[in-house]
Amino acid sequence: MKEQFKKFLNEEQDPKAIEKITSKLSDLLMKNEEVGYIAVQKKPAITVFPDSIVLTNKRIIICEPRNLGLSMNFTDYTWDNIAATFVKENILGSEFSFNTNTDLAISIDYIPKIQARKIYTYAKEQLDLLKNPATVETPLAETATVTEPESDFDEDEIEEIEAEEVTSFAEIMPATTPYESYEPIQQTQPLSGDRKLSELSKEELFDKLQNYKKLLDNGLILQGEYDTYKKEILSYM
Repeated sequence: MKEQFKKFLNEEQDPKAIEKITSKLSDLLMKNEEVGYIAVQKKPAITVFPDSIVLTNKRIIICEPRNLGLSMNFTDYTWDNIAATFVKENILGSEFSFNTNTDLAISIDYIPKIQARKIYTYAKEQLDLLKNPATVETPLAETATVTEPESDFDEDEIEEIEAEEVTSFAEIMPATTPYESYEPIQQTQPLSGDRKLSELSKEELFDKLQNYKKLLDNGLILQGEYDTYKKEILSYM
């Protein structure tokens, strides 16, 4: 027996039946056809020549010995001709059956329960693949090319434009908003009218002078205004 068929002896299959079937399968299989499972009938009475079911990735093959095992009938049904499969578990084994698209009903009884479950599961998988064929996954790069809208600009050009906009924005706007850090100034009133400067300490006057200097640096007051404020504050220091 070929090594690839020994795996079908794990669920109480009759070794002699498996050997007889596999000796003929090499001549029966089509190109790219692979055996998925083999189930062997097991009747309560001693059965010298049990029927078998071979499931491949292309069809179901019913194997029925004839003439005391000297010959065998093979009947196959391709998956695209099978409408549905069924399993009915009885006290003495299970019955596996299926219907074709031409309303034929085929069944084999006395299949050990675990084998019946395996062929039923395999059959469902093949029918699902037939109804919903697996699609080849599109590489991420190709998916992006298909789904993303076309652009008139290259990525490098877009990055350069964005960098220029940020640079111009940084040049126009100051690093910090002066109104968050400095005291508001009513520029319409002369500093000499603000007599509260006399109440400030030298440190506070110095801080106020620094604030005016920052306002000048940020272009919020004119040089002449700053000179006036500076002269007024220094007179109290």
